[in-house]
Formats: sequence, C-alpha cells, structure tokens
Amino acid sequence: MLTKKQRDLLIFINDYIQKTGLSPSFEEMKLGLDLKSKSGIHRLINALVERGFLERLPNKARALEVKKLPENVVSLQAQQAANAGGGSRRAPAGAGNLRPSYGHAIAGELVQLPIHGKIAAGTPIEAVRQEVDTIGVPMSMLGMQPCYALSIEGDSMIKAGIMDGDIVIIEKCDRANDGDIVVALVNEEEVTLKRLRREVGQVVLMPENDAYQPIRLPPQAVRIQGRLRSLFRNY
Repeated sequence: MLTKKQRDLLIFINDYIQKTGLSPSFEEMKLGLDLKSKSGIHRLINALVERGFLERLPNKARALEVKKLPENVVSLQAQQAANAGGGSRRAPAGAGNLRPSYGHAIAGELVQLPIHGKIAAGTPIEAVRQEVDTIGVPMSMLGMQPCYALSIEGDSMIKAGIMDGDIVIIEKCDRANDGDIVVALVNEEEVTLKRLRREVGQVVLMPENDAYQPIRLPPQAVRIQGRLRSLFRNY
C-alpha cells in the first residue's frame, strides 16, 4: 500500500508524462506536491521504485517510467479502450477514493477533488487540513498542478463574485502574483481567502467587500497555500 504522498507523486509523474512525453524534473515534482525539499522527492521515488510502481531508465536524464498505477486510479488507456469497444463514457463521480488524476480522465469527464473543509472569506479561521468530502470537477477547469477544493464561509469576497457557501477550486502553489486571489496561511495558524497585494515591508490581504479592512502583515507571517482557479455555486 502506498502512502498519500507516494500515491500523489506517482499520479503527478504519470500525468506529466501523458501530457508532455517527458518525466518531470525534481523541481517540478517538488512544486507539484508542495514539498519543501528535493530530498523528499528522492525518498518518495526510491520507495516507488522499490515497490515496483516506477522504473528508472538508465543513461537518460529525467527518465522515469510508470510501471503500474494504484488499483483505484482509472487510466486514460483503459477509458479509451472502453470507449473504442462501445462502452459508455461515465464520469467517475462514484469512484470511492479516487483523487486528482488529471491525465487519467478524458476531457469533459469528471475528476474527484478532495474538499478540505471550510475557508474564511472574512476573519481568518483555524487552518483547514482535514478532508471532509469530494467534488467532481470537469477536466477543463483544471491545469497541470494538483488542485483541491474548499467551502467558503463569509462574505468578504462578494465583489469578486465569491459568496458564502460557494465551493472554490484551488491550484496548489506557494507563490502568487499581486492581484491573485490566494489561500493564505497566517502565522501558521489561520487560513483565509483574499486578494494578494505586496507593499514595502508587508503583505496585504485584500477583501472584496467594503465592510472589511485589509489585513496587513509582515511577509514572514504569510504563506501562500494556493491560488483560485475555479468556483462552483449551488442555487
């Protein structure tokens, strides 16, 4: 059985190879999994090779081959074979423990993303870490980087069209540009969704509601956890 990080890395590598024909670099894998060091990637790859999921190809740079995938990941080849044989195309909305696997879903079908609880669009709340549910997201709403979903609590971002109760799709990253709407971890304790702005000597987390004041913090007090990619709303 693979750990979550081993599984996430294996899927990331396979998705990358499916899309580019090349293995990702250690730096791309580090950023894709939001890890702090390349040494962690090296340990994960060694574990996947030992378990027979990956193979290193000799005499080639950036050369990894995926030998097999976890049983509950539906491969692109299997889906295509089923379609070619007259099988019906079904979105894997009921696929149990299926996690983001962007290279293994056919465009127009759904990928199951974890919903990591609620995030405040208002006063920051306690950091969200647990997975509470999943949501089916069309492939067209996802990019190359892993994503996750959060449920919005509060109204500080209403001018950006983000309402209380919405589900936001967040692309995992630890860097963002001024003007991006980001998930910001404040003082390693609280998390909030705000528009990012940088000023001399400080980071400003800007609300999109005149009833709220900007949150001004020293740069070391803020860590970017992702940026807004898409949004779902139930009427």
